[in-house]
Amino acid sequence: MKWPTWSQAAIAAVIAGLVALVLRRSRPTRIGDIVGPAALEFAIVASLYSIWRMAKNLPLTQAEGAIERAYDIVAVQEFFRLPTELALQQFVLEHGWLAWFSAYYYAVAHVPGIIIFLVWLYARHRDVYPHWRNALAILTAFCLFIRFVKVAPPRFLTELGYVDVSVIYGIDVYGEAGTGVSSQFAAMPSLHVAWAAVIAFGALAASTSRWRWIGMVHLVLTMLVIAATGHHWWLDGIVALALLWVSLQLDTLGRRAVGSLRAALATGSTAGAITDPVTAPVTAPATAPVTDPVDGLQPAFLEGDPS
Repeated sequence: MKWPTWSQAAIAAVIAGLVALVLRRSRPTRIGDIVGPAALEFAIVASLYSIWRMAKNLPLTQAEGAIERAYDIVAVQEFFRLPTELALQQFVLEHGWLAWFSAYYYAVAHVPGIIIFLVWLYARHRDVYPHWRNALAILTAFCLFIRFVKVAPPRFLTELGYVDVSVIYGIDVYGEAGTGVSSQFAAMPSLHVAWAAVIAFGALAASTSRWRWIGMVHLVLTMLVIAATGHHWWLDGIVALALLWVSLQLDTLGRRAVGSLRAALATGSTAGAITDPVTAPVTAPATAPVTDPVDGLQPAFLEGDPS
């Protein structure tokens, strides 16, 4: 699938940032109050997307050890008695429409799903939007960093019986090694599952509507299709879920730290505004004039007639 390149996303981010800046410095209007914050948020997300695409174009496409690590994952999954991806792949191949659906869902639903989620969350639940946007950014950074250690997906282990379902249905997801949306040997962790988990748990946390369960359906389908198509191991998805939990905790801790710092700075500013009672000049309190108690009194013999 042809998604926007890093340069296109960067240009869009710059334009959106300039729009937000101009509206912020302009005379306040109702439209500006709506478009300005939205443009700023779009600039942030587009910048993150651009960084993500640039990281995938880094010249780190060597495959040394990728196949061996894939066999290590097979051993770990067998130790924990996880069902094999091969059994699921053979099942969908026996039912052609399931294989076709898995291939297209893997290729198409990934990026539009997270975009729709972010737009919905920003429009309907803006109070929790920053938390999930930040978690998404941290999670994606984790995934990109870990992917520098190359791991081959199941479709490269043809001797075990795996095939590339996407290729069977003519869908070019990755292109040549190191090009396309992702590297051929970047199976661990699954960014598909990572983003689907943000959608699923973010919708459950933000909304009380019954429609929020659509996100969980998307997560389950994503877990199934990444294995059925031969693009990821079960463990790739499990690690992505664990990284989401870590990302959410890091954002929460960061928010608390920033809040504590702001409170400390505000307290310091308030304390600095109070004058030191030791060095402050002392002003004598204003006093009423003292009246002589005798003044104004007349002796008793002066009252009345003197005769």
